[in-house]
Amino acid sequence: MSDDAQAEAGTVEGQGPVEVSEDLARHLENKREELFEKFELRDEFPSEVLAEAEARTEGVTAEIEEEIDERTDLRDLTTWTTDPIDAQDFDDALSIEEREDEYVLWVHIADVTHYVNPDTAMWDEAVERGNTVYLPGYTVHMLPPVLAETVCSLVPNEDRLAHTVEMHLDKENLSYETIEIYKSVIRSDERLTYTQAENRLEDPDAPLHEENALVYDLAEQMHEQRKEDGSLVLNPSRDRAHTIIEECMLKANKAVTHELMWNRGVEAMYRVHPQPSPDEWSEALREIQDLDGVSIPGSTWDDPRKAVNATLEDAPARQLDKIQWAVMKVMPRAKYMNDPFGGHHALNFEIYGHFTSPIRRLSDLINHWIVYQNDVPENLIELCDRASDKQKDAEQCEREYKDFLQEVGLDPMAVNNRGIEVVDDEEAEKTL
Repeated sequence: MSDDAQAEAGTVEGQGPVEVSEDLARHLENKREELFEKFELRDEFPSEVLAEAEARTEGVTAEIEEEIDERTDLRDLTTWTTDPIDAQDFDDALSIEEREDEYVLWVHIADVTHYVNPDTAMWDEAVERGNTVYLPGYTVHMLPPVLAETVCSLVPNEDRLAHTVEMHLDKENLSYETIEIYKSVIRSDERLTYTQAENRLEDPDAPLHEENALVYDLAEQMHEQRKEDGSLVLNPSRDRAHTIIEECMLKANKAVTHELMWNRGVEAMYRVHPQPSPDEWSEALREIQDLDGVSIPGSTWDDPRKAVNATLEDAPARQLDKIQWAVMKVMPRAKYMNDPFGGHHALNFEIYGHFTSPIRRLSDLINHWIVYQNDVPENLIELCDRASDKQKDAEQCEREYKDFLQEVGLDPMAVNNRGIEVVDDEEAEKTL
């Protein structure tokens, strides 16, 4: 393990897992089962789905070899993934080049629809589940992990099938000069954690330093441009590694839905976020203005999103949560729709949709299929409603489980970051 990997491992693992008694572990399990029943979440996969997933993981090398002639071969392009230290599957990877008058940004997404298509039981199960549900210390997957963590995971030093979004960006205004979306074969050079990516940015002699520095420079420009255009940024202190991933994924998602709507004119699973009413925005801004030590710059009141961005940058740290909560209270819920009318208010994008996480979101899986086949599922509206409803269920389930953890004296963030270890009741009593 490299020094920076050990450093990151130490921040999470040095404290060790959160220890719970056997009795408390049973309580947690019972609570999860109660919530799964309440929100109709399926924890176990049907045996036919598991068998199908298992079968698709066999003979992978030969299958990829057969596919190479039909795809764009990008295995010689420097490519890497950046994910949390505890990530089990890596579904997106980056490549970047700076040319005389443009940036070329490649976002490679695991080609899940090569394995999971409408003729498979896995597809039906994904529709049933709608998304992956992340509870502190426990995950309910949308796709069988045996598939997601093997052939669909862009692990380093192995050939993998991908769906690549290649964007040529004008250096002056970062607009899309061209967008190409195609099936590819890639070979990731390295799997970085967020902390490792930060360390690579710091160390000029480290592998991938230049690539990370270049993509961060581009991501920072994209971030500032988004804010300038009126995109709401509720987390102004995000570190550089997270900024890279967030901005590159936003740019790729926007590129795909730009292609689907403007160039192909097809229905897809667009992400639509309605805006609050003027009265609701005024109420949120008044609540923010009344907070101790907080002042909304006078020049920004006409655009509430810019007002919130400017306020968050200068507000005392103790008030950040209250500002964010004041905004979230008046925000309508975003939903999936078969046409993008209305746009995405928080991002201030005219058209937006999801493409970069097909392992964990039904919407992305469907959009991969539409891009690949240029064929819209007949029940698209039903699928949009399904994905919206299941996302709402997942968020509510997560909220109630976190509340329960706090009720029984556990810190949800600690459980999330460090996991849980069940110890026998005598040992648990010694640690209390």
